[in-house]
Amino acid sequence: MRRLHLNAVIYGLGSHEAAWRLPESDPRAITTLAYWADIARTAEAGGFDALFLGDVLALQEGAARHLSDAMDPFIILSALAAVTSRIGLIGTASTSFDHPFHLARRFASLDHISNGRAGWNIVTSSNALEAHNFGLDDMPEHTERYARADDVVEAVKKLWDSWDADARIADQASGHYLDPAKVRAIDHVGPYVRSKGPLNVPRPPQGRPILAQAGSSAAGRDFAARHADIVFTVQSSIDEAKAFYAEMKTRAVSAGRPPDSLQIMPGIIPVVGETRGAAERRLADMNSFAVPEHLLAKMSSFLGVDLSGADLDSPLPEDFARADANQSSQSRVTVLVSIAKRDGLTLRQLLLRLASGRGHLLAVGTGGDIADVVQEWFQAGAADGFNVMCSVMPGDLQAFNDMVMPDLVKRQLRQADLSSDTLRQRYRLTGI
Repeated sequence: MRRLHLNAVIYGLGSHEAAWRLPESDPRAITTLAYWADIARTAEAGGFDALFLGDVLALQEGAARHLSDAMDPFIILSALAAVTSRIGLIGTASTSFDHPFHLARRFASLDHISNGRAGWNIVTSSNALEAHNFGLDDMPEHTERYARADDVVEAVKKLWDSWDADARIADQASGHYLDPAKVRAIDHVGPYVRSKGPLNVPRPPQGRPILAQAGSSAAGRDFAARHADIVFTVQSSIDEAKAFYAEMKTRAVSAGRPPDSLQIMPGIIPVVGETRGAAERRLADMNSFAVPEHLLAKMSSFLGVDLSGADLDSPLPEDFARADANQSSQSRVTVLVSIAKRDGLTLRQLLLRLASGRGHLLAVGTGGDIADVVQEWFQAGAADGFNVMCSVMPGDLQAFNDMVMPDLVKRQLRQADLSSDTLRQRYRLTGI
C-alpha cells in the first residue's frame, strides 16, 4: 500500500516573500538555535518525514527589502539532530562549489550522528552572485553544470561505498580497529573531479543518505532519473503534475531502476483556516505586506526582461511570454509563464502569486479542503507526497499539524506513528 510522504521545507521565516514583515514574525530569530529547534520539534510532533533546508551561497539582490540571510544548513541540521529523534534531516549543498570528498564526509557524519536520518538536496547552483563569491565571473552553462554534478555525485557514492558495512571491528582486546580488506581507495578520475579515497568516516548507517534533486529542466530530469531518491518539483496543475510524474517514472525505469525508487514530491503552499473565508483573509493579509518593487525586480531577473515601467494592472506585456529564462531560473520561468497564460493574470496578480507560491501549488481553505487537494493528487498519480512550504514559520506549520494532518490520518493516507530506523526505511526505498 502506498503511503503519502511529507517534508517540511524551511527557508528563512517561511515561503511567503513577506513572511518577515508580518507582526507575528521575529526577523532576527533565524540566527538563533531556538527558532530552528522549535520548528524541528513541531514538524516531528506533526509526523513529517523530514525537514528540508534550502540554501543559496550569496546575499540575494534586493536584500535591502527582503530577508535573504542563509546560515549553513549543516550547522543547523547537526544541531537539530540532537533535539530530534525520528524526523529526517535533508540539507542543500552545491556540486559546483564543493568537492566530493567534503560532501561525502559531511553527509556521512550527519548520517552517523542522527542515526541514519541524513539527506542531501543536490543543487548545481545557478546564480551569478554565487559564482562571484567563489572567484568566478559567471556560472558555467546549464548542461555543463549538470555534467559536473553527475561526476561529483558518482564520486560521492563511491566514497560512501569505500567502507564495507562491517569494516569497523573495534576490537579493544586484540587492538584491531578495522579490517583493511574492507576499506578501499576509489581512485575516481572524472572529467571534472578526482578523489583517491577512501573516506575517513565509516559507511553511513543508511548505506547512502537520501538524495533529493529539484531541477526540472531536461538536464535536471535526466540527472534525477540516474541519481535521485526524491524529486522536488514545481507543478501548479494536476494535469501537468501527472505528466511529469509519468515521465519521471519512465525515465527511472530507462535508467535501470524500479519506478517506486524515485519519489515525486511537488511543493505545496497550504494556507489553512477554520473556514475558507478565514484562509482567504490570511492570504490577503500576507500579500498586503509584499513589496511590489522588490517582486517586480525579482520577476525581471527571472525573465531577463525589464518590467520596471510596466502597468501592474494591465494584461501582461507581450514580451513576457517570449522571455527567455536566465541560467538561474529555466524551469521556474516555464511555470510562471504557464500560470499567467492559464489564469489570465495581470502583472500585479502574477507578482502576488510569485510572493505567495513561487509557482508552486497554492492550496487555500480549511484543513479538509487542503487534504482534498493532497488526496486527489496522490491518488491520481500526480505525486508520491509533497514538500510542504508553510507561509510563515512556525505558526503556519503548527496550523498544518492541527488542521490538515489529522484529516490525512483519518483518510489513511498517513500513519499516526511514523517511527522507523532510518530515513531511507521511512521512505520505503530499496536498501543500499
